[in-house]
Amino acid sequence: MPWQKRLRRELRVRALLLLLSLLRLLPYGFATGLCALLGSLAYWLSAKQRGLAKRSIAIAFPELPEAARARLARRSFAHLGRNLAESTLADRLRIEDEVELDQESEALLRAVLARGKGVLVATGHLGNWELFARRIVALGIPAGTVAKEAQDPRLTALLTKNRKNVHLFWRDSPLSGRQMIRFLKEGGIVGILIDQDTRVTGQFVPFFGRDAFTPRAAADLSVRLGIPMIFGCAHRVAPRLHRAIFRSIGVPRTGDREVDSLALTAAATCEIEAEIRKHPTQWVWMHWRWSTQNGVISREKKFEGEH
Repeated sequence: MPWQKRLRRELRVRALLLLLSLLRLLPYGFATGLCALLGSLAYWLSAKQRGLAKRSIAIAFPELPEAARARLARRSFAHLGRNLAESTLADRLRIEDEVELDQESEALLRAVLARGKGVLVATGHLGNWELFARRIVALGIPAGTVAKEAQDPRLTALLTKNRKNVHLFWRDSPLSGRQMIRFLKEGGIVGILIDQDTRVTGQFVPFFGRDAFTPRAAADLSVRLGIPMIFGCAHRVAPRLHRAIFRSIGVPRTGDREVDSLALTAAATCEIEAEIRKHPTQWVWMHWRWSTQNGVISREKKFEGEH
């Protein structure tokens, strides 16, 4: 890696670690407001990410005028900043007060758990996914998630610390698959984020009218082992309040594993899209969701953003 890139990465990591240390010294409301402001500032400072966000929004909401797309993009950056503060300071919260869960969603979750095979929750980078995981833990249910180690070990350690009481299955660990299956069989819940185009095995399913390369591991596990899969997330309804929801993913099984896995991935992605449409400022539009195209993993190596 060129030394200039290594230097930029080191400066970014140190700046983030310093910011997180400072946040812990601030009142909760001030810290979340500050991070929302910093998120808005990041929108203006990062031409590449700003361009990606506006380009993504144009695909998802072609009917919106340019000014509305830009406003939506700015608000999504601010929301991501607020998420950072909330996740960093989550230990200060009584999670039941911050993330409400209606009786219908909890009843669905417990009914699926009662089948005795564990539960896979298909979710995405929507609302505050870190508080969502903590809310499940607060129900007294063992909860885990699939995670990828950061490029910098300091950030991996920070991620592990912030996800306290949430079991982490590291994506690149050769033992994670077996550990996760055992965890599910013992009655646990595993959340898998499937809304990004990442370097994992996947399937092409529709997302806002375009085929998007989508991780297939959750659907494959569900089909192969008969583990029920539902959709869930926690979206923001007020500055200090989120609402956790769970919904069934009704897909008839044909007995053909490939067909059933594809149908399940497509149905889960449809649920994610529906939730994004309801709360468009609460998704990560700066991620280029349609990077892989033409049936092969042929990623865009560079996107110049706005000129």
